Amino acid sequence: MNRDQLLKRISIDPNVCFGQPCVRGSRVWVSLLLDFMAEGMTPAEIVAEYPQLAIEDVLACLAYGAEMSRERFVDIPIESVA
Repeated sequence: MNRDQLLKRISIDPNVCFGQPCVRGSRVWVSLLLDFMAEGMTPAEIVAEYPQLAIEDVLACLAYGAEMSRERFVDIPIESVA
């Protein structure tokens, strides 16, 4: 998967988790997964703890964090309430 494909796995919805970036279709914050990795957890360990996630979701969080550290704007469409 390339960076753009990974970033599509991240969503921002003002009605979900206070509008924090999350793994699409979940309430798992990007920042939580980044914290886990900073503490030494591997993507496989994270997926074992959160079986609803895939390794690609963890990689998507890394890609999102990398883009934010470059102070680049990442265009993640805000989901609207249906």
